[in-house]
Amino acid sequence: MNSTVTVGLVQHACGENREQNLATSVSGIREAANRGARLILLQELHTGVYFCQTEDTKRFDQAETIPGPTTQELGKIARELGVVIVGSLFERRAPGVHHNTAVVLDADGSLKGQYRKMHIPDDPGYHEKFFFTPGDQGFAPVSTSVGTLGVLVCWDQWYPEAARLMAMHGADILLYPTAIGWDPRDDDAEKNRQREAWITIQRAHAIANGLPLMTCNRVGLEPDPSGRSPGIRFWGSSFIAGPQGEFLAQAAADKPEVLVTEVSRRRTEDVRRIWPFFRDRRIDAYQDLLKRYGK
Repeated sequence: MNSTVTVGLVQHACGENREQNLATSVSGIREAANRGARLILLQELHTGVYFCQTEDTKRFDQAETIPGPTTQELGKIARELGVVIVGSLFERRAPGVHHNTAVVLDADGSLKGQYRKMHIPDDPGYHEKFFFTPGDQGFAPVSTSVGTLGVLVCWDQWYPEAARLMAMHGADILLYPTAIGWDPRDDDAEKNRQREAWITIQRAHAIANGLPLMTCNRVGLEPDPSGRSPGIRFWGSSFIAGPQGEFLAQAAADKPEVLVTEVSRRRTEDVRRIWPFFRDRRIDAYQDLLKRYGK
């Protein structure tokens, strides 16, 4: 396996037309592949709008099985281009049981694995508990032709435990499909604090685990269908970081963009030799982490 791998991600806006959204994702995949990317990350729920702003039972009609139509199309593109693709779907597992699921298509087009989002938010504008059952597959990286991928999804990115477990189970890189943005009513200072917190926490996961990291967010204003709020303006800012949290590539906050950069496989080994966090972990003293709060 090469000492480096070229990776890419596709940041774009989404509307209600599934075919158009998927075509935009595929166009970005092709661009990234033409620029040399062998691993390509898409944003959270990239085939549609972020429908969790309201609790609408009709949205369940958009869910699909895995394998299903989107994995079939992404697998076809992965095989054609010889790339690994990480996509994100509204999974229909059974009547009344749905998941927010990331899928991994290998370079031969095969469905190599999936990850069901474990941490499910329920906040103003993000009513995900209405739609998604928490994941039940644990934090298991997916082995592919370009390495072992620690795939997590959006709200998972705020939890150091999730990143740590993916790293402990052998992930070579952390990947976060994401949909997060501003309430347009917030002032600029608050918006900046939120965006910087989002960037900082993920760079911290890269540092704490000595791993490169990719996060892919959407852009654009998506109105609140209920009209009770002005909607969400997604802040883009997708980025790729190295194992010391250094930016390798970063997208704009307000426009579609395809990022491509090279990631060193060797740097994880080098960084962990001088910052041996795994060696020094006090696993004998962490029992309270299994409690909800305090003693």
